[in-house]
Amino acid sequence: MGVAVVTGAGSGIGREVARALAAAGWSVALAGRRLGPLEETAEGPADARTLCVPTDVTSPEEVAALFDAVRDRFGRVDLLFNNAGTFAGGGTPVEDLAYDTWRAVVDVNLTGAFLCAQAAFRAMKEQSPQGGRIINNGSISAHVPRPHAIAYTATKHAMTGLTRSLSLEGRPYRIACGQIDIGNAATEMTARMRTGILQANGELAAEPVMDAADVAATVVHMAALPLEANVQFATVMATAMPYIGRG
Repeated sequence: MGVAVVTGAGSGIGREVARALAAAGWSVALAGRRLGPLEETAEGPADARTLCVPTDVTSPEEVAALFDAVRDRFGRVDLLFNNAGTFAGGGTPVEDLAYDTWRAVVDVNLTGAFLCAQAAFRAMKEQSPQGGRIINNGSISAHVPRPHAIAYTATKHAMTGLTRSLSLEGRPYRIACGQIDIGNAATEMTARMRTGILQANGELAAEPVMDAADVAATVVHMAALPLEANVQFATVMATAMPYIGRG
């Protein structure tokens, strides 16, 4: 396989993907804000094929240090799963959303994704053999919004632009970039789906969820393709969630 970097690896989808990649034979660098959850994802202290690097993805210096640490340990970067994100401000009407909350979501979901993609792109361009793959976590919100989620939705729409630009600029260097848009994977962030969440018609309704391991299986498939092939966009969602149809 190769060397993978997973951001937001301390919980949720990031944890599932990191474990699935390791099980598939990848060497995996786990990035997140706190060391403890990263070590829980690694199911113990880092070993020869895992590396835990506490990282704030909004910090250019910490992102640079992350990729330096990965190259120092493993020699190269073959895959970035750009997953770190926040739903801060979710549930707040647009007229009441605080500027600081808006900025925090943009800093993590968009600027953090850019900084990690930029660092991965540089490493993949410089290394020999040249190339690698970036997979961005877009979300169903890259297509349609939920009520009272303007910051999250705007950043996930922007993630699609990031994906397309990276795909274009990566062509000369064998750098592939794709995006996975996920709907209602069962994680801490989606726990409220099961008890009732605001719908477009103003009602509260429980929504079905799917196992996050099924998302991880899709990421592993995308990651395993040769660089001559790319899943540009994939949508993986709970089958019966209210996405297809009228809101």
